[in-house]
Amino acid sequence: MIQLENISKVYQTKNIETLALDNINLEIQSGEFLSVMGPSGCGKSTLLNVMGLLDNPTKGQLILDGIAIDGYTDKALAHMRNQKLGFIFQNFHLISSLNVRDNVELPLLYRKISAPERKRRTEEILEQVGLKHRSRHFPSELSGGQCQRVAVARAIVGQPEILLADEPTGNLDSKMGEDIMILLKSLNRDLGTTIVMVTHDRALASETQRIIHLFDGRQVN
Repeated sequence: MIQLENISKVYQTKNIETLALDNINLEIQSGEFLSVMGPSGCGKSTLLNVMGLLDNPTKGQLILDGIAIDGYTDKALAHMRNQKLGFIFQNFHLISSLNVRDNVELPLLYRKISAPERKRRTEEILEQVGLKHRSRHFPSELSGGQCQRVAVARAIVGQPEILLADEPTGNLDSKMGEDIMILLKSLNRDLGTTIVMVTHDRALASETQRIIHLFDGRQVN
């Protein structure tokens, strides 16, 4: 489902060059649930951004579901993200002017899905993450944990083939974190969703099928 071939990523400013990823070679099979671990600043989020078509690698090739991404226009990449990918951001990236329901429904507006079906899916997902009673509230009226649950709901409402999750339980209490993990595992098991999850939690990582370790931008054993 995802292939990274000799992927490197360099961030460059006027005076500083930072090597965020260094020659990553990785294959992720369709339907696999794996976690990525490593210390802060080791390149975990950069790796997700490359897989999620949010950042272009400096070197190497990304192949997504058999398609080499080289040379794709921004419009084509945006279309592929909407059709195939769900992304749970560590910092939520909710739209402050939209309420919870509209934030969650947003990805469905770019697909040919009827209004009644969008409403049904949105309400179903909000029920699953325990926020149906907050559907008319705005992000500024929610706690950090509630915003995280909205971000999870938005990422999975479109039933993406690939779900990329950056610390999806990082802002949640242990009970809600466990509930979100159960939801992710059910998506993987029942729908065959391919999931890549960044986490610092070894207990959560141990529940996935495989663990990838990064250190200073390199994959280590």
